[in-house]
Amino acid sequence: MSNPIKPTIKTEVLSIIFVLIPAAFSFYFFKHFPESVPIHWNIAGQPDNWSSPAFAAFFFPVLILGIYLLFLFIPLIDPKRERYEQFKNVYHIFKTVIIVFMSLIYFATSLNAIGYNIPISSVVPTMVGILFVIIGNYMSKIKSNWFVGIRTPWTLSSEEAWNKTHRLGGKIFILGGLLMASEAFVPLSWRMPIFVSIIILITVGTTGGSYIIYLKEQKKKNDNR
Repeated sequence: MSNPIKPTIKTEVLSIIFVLIPAAFSFYFFKHFPESVPIHWNIAGQPDNWSSPAFAAFFFPVLILGIYLLFLFIPLIDPKRERYEQFKNVYHIFKTVIIVFMSLIYFATSLNAIGYNIPISSVVPTMVGILFVIIGNYMSKIKSNWFVGIRTPWTLSSEEAWNKTHRLGGKIFILGGLLMASEAFVPLSWRMPIFVSIIILITVGTTGGSYIIYLKEQKKKNDNR
């Protein structure tokens, strides 16, 4: 079975680097972590959950490796695997950006845990916002498949609904990303309302939008009969 995304040294080198670097540094962090390591922060940037040094040091590097391997494996099992050839460049961009994002989050939280003054409440929202903007910028280029993109009953039932929904979804993700990044620069009292607004915007905008697009498409077909 041929791989439709055709991995090469050029497409994989950056992802592999950002898989290997966290794995290598995990032993350093394990040695220097305190007995209780913060692994989750509330909206104000205060830690509210802790773990053992072993979990904090090694879980994320293993997770990053797993995500990378999953990206390589998904096109092989997708019934629509032939479609990946049509957006393979975007697929590689998504894979690389997500791996880099996960790696940077790991370093930011780990350095914070060993005493460096990393402002998690500012760094994480900004990075998530940038990730959303990048994904949104390329979303319209994703072709219909079973694993990547906005998969609703309506997008999976109609090629036109898929394409129009992803054009809309790209704009929504960019807007959501800009709002997310803005959390780093607003008062604490604004952050939760902004976060809730982003969730509603993305969930309702993409799901509801795909349904409305599908209904309009069906109405147009019925009117032309």
